[in-house]
Amino acid sequence: MSGELRIDRVVTSGVFELDGATWDVDNNVWVVGDDDEVVIIDAAHDSQPIVEAVAGRNVVAVVCTHGHNDHVTFAPELGRTLCAPVVLHPGDGELWKMTHPAESYWHATDRQRIALAGTVLEIIHTPGHSPGSVCLDLPEAKALFSGDTLFSGGPGATGRSFSDFPTIIGSIRERLFSLPEDTHVYTGHGEGTTIGDEAPHLAEWIERGF
Repeated sequence: MSGELRIDRVVTSGVFELDGATWDVDNNVWVVGDDDEVVIIDAAHDSQPIVEAVAGRNVVAVVCTHGHNDHVTFAPELGRTLCAPVVLHPGDGELWKMTHPAESYWHATDRQRIALAGTVLEIIHTPGHSPGSVCLDLPEAKALFSGDTLFSGGPGATGRSFSDFPTIIGSIRERLFSLPEDTHVYTGHGEGTTIGDEAPHLAEWIERGF
């Protein structure tokens, strides 16, 4: 590994569209790696600040945590510009086509490992917010990139097409809350949290239904 492993956040702003409605949103884009190579996690709204954060390093992959338009806006363009594969779980193929009907992507699989900067990112399939939602676990840094599956205060939204509340609860309980409590959660929007801070509240989320 060349240099220290680091996690850089780029915040971009734009519009999320689904079910005929729109929302103004700020998205977290994560650039993870060392001095030589990185993985981009999500490609939201604006490519230029993401390219600036990459700063000429080799891009191993552009990984989309799910197929909602605000997370994949510039994924194909970044893939071409930076000579990197775009990776998405095929469960979100229909959502992807709403934004990029003519673009292809590499299929992510559960427990797929991406070699990065002398360590590995592991893809965890966590359906619920969308059928193909994934999180990325980076054990060396005690880091989880949760997309829109888990936030500070609860699960991602499930009141729209392609989503399901019992499914996201199952994903969080079975796939995420088995991680160490001191794992820091880097979310798709807003500020982060830890597994230990969120796990005690699972029953509350189930009771309230969101």
